[in-house]
Amino acid sequence: MLLNALFIGDLLNEVAYHIRPYEVVPGSTNAAFAECLEICQKELSSKNFAEIKGGWLSRTIGKRLPLSGPDDLAKILDQLRSSNTFLKAMRDCKDLLNEKVEVDYSRAKPIVKVTGEFWAQTTEGDGNFKMFTFLEGEGAQVLVEPVATWIGYMLHGATSHFRDCGGLAPNETPARWWNLFGKLKQSWKYRTKLLTFKIADHILNREYRRLQEALGGTAHLLVDQKILQHLGEPYYHKHAEGGEGYLEVAKNIYYAQSNLCHMVLSLKPFGCMPSTQSDGAQAAVVSHYPDMIFLPVETSGEGDINAYSRSQMALGEAKVKCKAEFAEVLGRTGYKLDQIQKYTAEHRELRRPIQHIPHQKGVVGTGANFVLHVASLMRAAGIPS
Repeated sequence: MLLNALFIGDLLNEVAYHIRPYEVVPGSTNAAFAECLEICQKELSSKNFAEIKGGWLSRTIGKRLPLSGPDDLAKILDQLRSSNTFLKAMRDCKDLLNEKVEVDYSRAKPIVKVTGEFWAQTTEGDGNFKMFTFLEGEGAQVLVEPVATWIGYMLHGATSHFRDCGGLAPNETPARWWNLFGKLKQSWKYRTKLLTFKIADHILNREYRRLQEALGGTAHLLVDQKILQHLGEPYYHKHAEGGEGYLEVAKNIYYAQSNLCHMVLSLKPFGCMPSTQSDGAQAAVVSHYPDMIFLPVETSGEGDINAYSRSQMALGEAKVKCKAEFAEVLGRTGYKLDQIQKYTAEHRELRRPIQHIPHQKGVVGTGANFVLHVASLMRAAGIPS
């Protein structure tokens, strides 16, 4: 139940930040999302996993698995095989947003990916200077980080640590070469738990993907932790714990390399040692990726003006990059912006907030990708440039 609530919150949060900078009627997104929250709260409160009891078979198998209770296996199976009322809630939210919110995606908005210390990057309030609201007010599209990434990181870290230790407990020693039964027992225990980790990771990503697809596929899927670990390894060791570990460095590289943002903003409390360590590693990252715009910001009681000023300077560079990209893409299509907007005005589906906009290789901005998408539709319709 808790994971379902977290995943739903992550997806709704990301979609809200995706839509709001492009809404035609100010405030319509927030109003629609208030209704979406009511829909999801109703579905969450109506589902009671405590009532799910396993039969003798699931209880017998569950006792032999590293689960906390005998009915946990039955609850997992119910989650996997049921139609999942939460999927219906996500579809209802998608339909509600498409009905009540109208957008104009033909605007050039720089995308700012927010990373950093867990609390500062996932909450919006005085603790992070209400930075998300500030960035939107400055004309940016904010790409927020889902809590599910942190869950995946902890699971991946536990799997990696277990594998490196060979499945042995801190005070446990490998069975002697002559103790065949002991070796078989340790091997069985190791492989069984490793399989459990793999199944848990698969379920985590599967359930997130199901909800993401039900909400229209606008939000991003979870990034494979093995990819992030590989990207961060040259700069940050995978076992260097504390804070977000290798995630800050890895996400900076991943989102820049994958053309998913124009700028990365790292938020952290003043004096946060793990994030300070990550910032030190980021100096090497930025030197190897000169086109990357990366800004670390520490939050402190008296530093809001300084933080806003520094963010505006970095955002100014991101805006220049975004506008240049938009102009280049528009010129590539052969159409003028007023032609794109006229075609969009004539087709309601292109003004819906939840729609599939193909992400073109090398193109970052939502507006630039939208222009390419509409241009392809206009060419297919035989409209001359």
